[in-house]
Amino acid sequence: MTHPPFPFGPALLFCPADRPDRYAKALERADAVILDLEDAVAEVAKSAARESLVANPLDPARVIVRVNPASTPHLADDLAALRRTSYRTVMLAKCEGTADLVALEDFDVIALCETARGVLAAPDVASVPIVSALMWGAEDLVASLGGGSSRFADGRYRDVARHARSQVLLAAGAHGVAAIDAVHLDLADADGLRAEAEDAAALGFAATACVHPRQAEVVRAAYAPSPERLEWADALLAEAAGRERDGVFAFRGEMVDAPLLRQAEAVVRRARRD
Repeated sequence: MTHPPFPFGPALLFCPADRPDRYAKALERADAVILDLEDAVAEVAKSAARESLVANPLDPARVIVRVNPASTPHLADDLAALRRTSYRTVMLAKCEGTADLVALEDFDVIALCETARGVLAAPDVASVPIVSALMWGAEDLVASLGGGSSRFADGRYRDVARHARSQVLLAAGAHGVAAIDAVHLDLADADGLRAEAEDAAALGFAATACVHPRQAEVVRAAYAPSPERLEWADALLAEAAGRERDGVFAFRGEMVDAPLLRQAEAVVRRARRD
């Protein structure tokens, strides 16, 4: 099944749609901006946020618009505003099943699986042809479970959040769509953000979402392969090219087969994107 391409990343920066004064700066600092009509905008400001979205255009190739959940009366108005713009990639907040996507058939969709129901529905959602990516979210997930914290005091995710992260990544991979890692809300914890972004890149996430401009550079650096890792990948692929008729072979003391070659190819793709 063919899905829309996911051309964004690795650093995606949320920006409240009711703050047009921040649009250009956000786009300058990140690889793509997520103009947010949902949680970042108060109920009383949603209409003004839509008008700001329409009146302050950015490069549509680098913009995602987060719309309100299908369960709310706001989605229809969000989509009406979007149709007055050139933006065609939407992030559907709190997506909980394929029925939530029916109204979005004119758009490329990033489904935000951030509730218990949404995480369990992730495989079905990822199978819908208009979906280009899945993203997960820890805070709404824990809230949907009646909990009060997604992390331990030392900053580590609790097990249910780690499970949801893996579930969404696996669902995305199984259906050939991109996966986006959740935001890191502790703005002072650059080391924690870096570690999570490095882990995300190593596992195959396509991007990480940010909530502050200074996080974008941390994410970019984390996704970029180290010079040593890139040299290994280039050398391994060069060795493999000279062994076209070989299956498994030894390289620098390690046995190499097809999965390891695909990992090397992924490293090179990340380096070229960066």
